[in-house]
Amino acid sequence: MVFFMHFEGLVKLVEEAIRLEHASCLNTPIYLVGDSFGGCLALAVAARNPTIDLVLILANPATSFGRSQLQPLFPILEAFPDGLHVTIPYLLSLVMGEPVKMATVGIEGRLSPMQKIEQLSGNLTALLPLLSGMANIIPKETLVWKLKLLKTASAYTNSRLHAVKAEVLVLASDKDNMLPSRDEAQRLMNSLPNCKVRRFKDNGHTLLLEDSLNLLTIIKGTCKYRHSKKHDFIADFVPPSMSEFKYAFDEVAGYIRFASGSAMFSTMEDGKIVQGLAGVPNEGPVLLVGYHMLMGLELSCLIEAFLREKKIMVRGIAHPELFWGKLQSSSNEFAFSDWVKVMGALPVTANYLFKALSTKSHVLLYPGGAREALHYKGEEYKLFWPEQPEFVRMAARFGATIVPFGTVGEDDIAELVLDYNDWMKIPVINERIKESIRDGIRIRWRGRKPTALYPRDVTKDPRTVLLSVRKTDKVKSEVEQCIDYLLKKREEDPYRSIIDRTIYGALYSSVDQVPAFKP
Repeated sequence: MVFFMHFEGLVKLVEEAIRLEHASCLNTPIYLVGDSFGGCLALAVAARNPTIDLVLILANPATSFGRSQLQPLFPILEAFPDGLHVTIPYLLSLVMGEPVKMATVGIEGRLSPMQKIEQLSGNLTALLPLLSGMANIIPKETLVWKLKLLKTASAYTNSRLHAVKAEVLVLASDKDNMLPSRDEAQRLMNSLPNCKVRRFKDNGHTLLLEDSLNLLTIIKGTCKYRHSKKHDFIADFVPPSMSEFKYAFDEVAGYIRFASGSAMFSTMEDGKIVQGLAGVPNEGPVLLVGYHMLMGLELSCLIEAFLREKKIMVRGIAHPELFWGKLQSSSNEFAFSDWVKVMGALPVTANYLFKALSTKSHVLLYPGGAREALHYKGEEYKLFWPEQPEFVRMAARFGATIVPFGTVGEDDIAELVLDYNDWMKIPVINERIKESIRDGIRIRWRGRKPTALYPRDVTKDPRTVLLSVRKTDKVKSEVEQCIDYLLKKREEDPYRSIIDRTIYGALYSSVDQVPAFKP
C-alpha cells in the first residue's frame, strides 16, 4: 500500500518534534537543515512557531518552485507510458547537480593528479547503476505526487514568510539547473528579517552532496553556531579541524604563504634568539602585540606557524567590519572574511579582549589597526599606536605575558604610487571614491583616509620574518627594535629571493623549512 501525506501533515510531524525538543532545552537553539523541499518545510515550521529559537540552514530551498524549470515536467510525466518512465531519473540527473562535484567527494586533495583521476573515474562509474535503480524505487505516480507536493509546499510557505522570525542562512548554488536558487536567495534575504546568504558559484542543485562544501565550516564561518540566544566568539568557538586547517592554508592562503616564505624567530629566557617559536610561552594568557604590515598579509603565516609548530590557536583581534560590515564579501560568496572567523578571529572590542585573556588564550593584537595596515607613501615600518594603549593595563590585570614582535618584508612587496589625496585630485575617480565611502565601509582614521596601492613586483622581496621578545613594559619601543633588527639581519638571508627558496624547497624540504639568516 502506498501512503501519500499532504504537506501540512509533514509540517505538523516536524513541528511536534521541534516542540518536544524545545520543552527539554528551553535556552538553546534548535537547528533545522532543509535541502530543496526541506527548505520549504523548515520555513513553514518556523512560521508557525515564531517564539521558538530556531536556526534554519536552507540549501537551495524550493520556495522558488513556481519559477522552476521543472514546471514543464507535469504534463510530460503524466502523459509518459509506464514503460518509458525509467528515463525520468536520467532527465532529472541532468538538472539536479554537478556529477563531477558529487564524484569528487572523499578524494584527498593532496593526491597526485593521476591518483585523483583514477578515483574520480571510479566514483563516476559507480553513480550510473544508482540512476538506473531509481526507476524501480520511484514509480511514475510517486514522481507525479512529489512534483505536486513541491508546488503545494512552495505556495504554502511563501504565503507565510512574513511570520518567520527565525535566524536563517541560505546556501545558494549558481549552477542550480532545477531551481533559480541564486535569485531566490536574494529574495529571501530581502523578505526575512534575520537572513544571511552564501553563494557557491561552481555547485549544482544537490549542494550538500557535492565536493568543496563542509556544512559545519559554513555554519562556523557565518557565526551561526551558538549555545544560547546570541553568538559568543569565545564560548561558541570550535577550533578548526584538520581538514579546515589544510584547506585554509593550502587553498585560501596558499599563494600568500608560498610568496612570503615566512621565517619565525623568537627570544629565549636567556636572551638568545632562535629560529622558530620556542621563546613564546606555551601557557596563556599571552598577548602578542606587533606591527601590522601592508594589508595585514602576515596574519595567515603567523597563525599557521603557531598551529603547526606549537599546536596553539592564536585568537586574532580583527576590525569589526569583517564581522558585521560591508567588508564581508559583497557577492555573498563564502570567502576570506568567513575563513577569518573559522580560524578564530575576534571583534576588536574591550569585552572580547577581556574574555580571551580570562580564558588564558594566546591573543594577537595590532594597536595600529587598519591605519597601520593601509599606510601612506613613505610610512613603511612606522607604528601608528594610540598614545595610551589600554591593552597593557588589561594584560596586567590577568598576569598575561606581553610578547612584542616585529615583521618585515610585506611593506616591500608594493610601492605606494598614489595615496588618497592623489586620487581625490582626479576627476570622475574622486566621485567614485566618495560614493564608495558613502555606501561602503566606515573607518575612523583620526583625520586620514586609506591609501591606494600599486603592486610593483611580488617576487622581489616578499619574505616575512618575525621576532618575538618576552616580557617588557616599553612595548612600542621593543616592537621598533625588533623591526630594526630584522631589517639589518635580512640582508644576510641567503634565501631572501623567492626563486632561491622555491628551488631549495623543491630539492630538500617544504617551503616552511627553508633556512634563513643566522640570528
